[in-house]
Amino acid sequence: MDLRAILDHQRTGFTASLPEPVAVRRDRLERAAAMVRDHADRFCASISHDFGHRSREQTLFTDIAGSIAPIVHAIKNLDRWVRPESRPVKFPLALLGAKAWVEYQPLGVVGVMAPWNFPLNLVMSPLAGIFAAGNRAMVKVSEYTPATASLLEDLCPHYFAPEELAIVSGGPEIGKAFAALPFDHLLFTGATTTARDVLRAAAGNLTPVTLELGGKSPAIIGARADIAQATARIALGKMLNAGQVCLAPDYVMVPAGREQAVVDGLKTAVARMYPSLLSNADYTAIVNDRHYRRLQEWIDDAQARGASVEVVETGGEDFAGSNSRKMPLHILRNVTDDMIVMREEIFGPILPILLYDGIDEAIARVNRGDRPLALYYFGPDANERRRVLDRTHSGGVTLDDVLFHNAVEDLPFGGVGASGMGSYHGRDGFRTFSHARAVYRQSKLDIAGLAGLTPPYGTRTRKAAMREISRGARAKTGSG
Repeated sequence: MDLRAILDHQRTGFTASLPEPVAVRRDRLERAAAMVRDHADRFCASISHDFGHRSREQTLFTDIAGSIAPIVHAIKNLDRWVRPESRPVKFPLALLGAKAWVEYQPLGVVGVMAPWNFPLNLVMSPLAGIFAAGNRAMVKVSEYTPATASLLEDLCPHYFAPEELAIVSGGPEIGKAFAALPFDHLLFTGATTTARDVLRAAAGNLTPVTLELGGKSPAIIGARADIAQATARIALGKMLNAGQVCLAPDYVMVPAGREQAVVDGLKTAVARMYPSLLSNADYTAIVNDRHYRRLQEWIDDAQARGASVEVVETGGEDFAGSNSRKMPLHILRNVTDDMIVMREEIFGPILPILLYDGIDEAIARVNRGDRPLALYYFGPDANERRRVLDRTHSGGVTLDDVLFHNAVEDLPFGGVGASGMGSYHGRDGFRTFSHARAVYRQSKLDIAGLAGLTPPYGTRTRKAAMREISRGARAKTGSG
């Protein structure tokens, strides 16, 4: 596969078509939605095959509706997003006829490196912003979901010309070559360790990069939180896709004295949602043997270092005798920072519980680690909530629930620090994949001459400079 030839073909098509009409952008968005909608059943089947089992209903929600919704949102808002934005011009230039504005110009060809956990959604959702902004796209799909990758490769040519959208599959070597292409922008979603390699490869071309990574997203249960409500919502977020979600709560911080109530609440919530697991069509399997072994090894490591493990087996099923990769929720207590589960993003149904005395201790624990992709706080105390928001950093926040900030299309989605850089979704995605081009139109008058900016310099030049200097002084003191 000649990746550079695909890129060059797309860039040639992009350059020849400038300016990219809004009608063409809208048509691409509509075709993207149609591809997902027309083949929803096939995507559900391919994703379930890739995982070993995944609920059809979950895939309909997370990958089918979750792909179409951002595209429809972009279609509805496209006319507003593409309008030039007027910007103020300082006195007296505006009075003399000068104008300034920003035009959002397409970048060109955008590369997307998509992960395996939502193998359709995390291909199509970025395309909403990419196509709305007027770009072409090359998408590298994950080798961990080969059936879905193959289906995308088969369907894409029926909806898009190769100079509009190209699907690329393959293993690490293809991924390495893909990241090194001179894209006009590159979006990578995946692990922090891989992101470092992607960033180094992109740096060789000075390619701007958006990284959506993950990390250890904490759920903080406040001192006055409703335990039953909080644990039900945390359990739902943790068990979705068997915890294989970048936004899944990675550990729970609990006020000292309320640990047992939280553990009991989690068990009750899981039993209510999943009376059984092995035979339950609603519960997802771990994606492959490698990740299943990894999770088991991390549990063993935690136990060896002193953690107690409570397995939430709701149906009395024989997991040891099963050849399924379904894994029940493992609640870990007495965890310490030296355990792998407290150092690495878990990405599975393992939930450590940490205790704290006072909200500042919880905040300090969050701040000792890398900045997470998400932070969750539960509780009615406005002062406590404000303190958590003001004294922590994370990519995004959901209050009194988990995951939901990701579902609001007009909120930027992305990380900070080790959890990523840049953001997309909605208008923010449109702007990420656009160049904000500054445009200034000068007055018909000789502004430079009137301001004394043309040599030979003299009294008029000095007066103009001193006016600016004194204006700065007045702004600093708040006078004038």
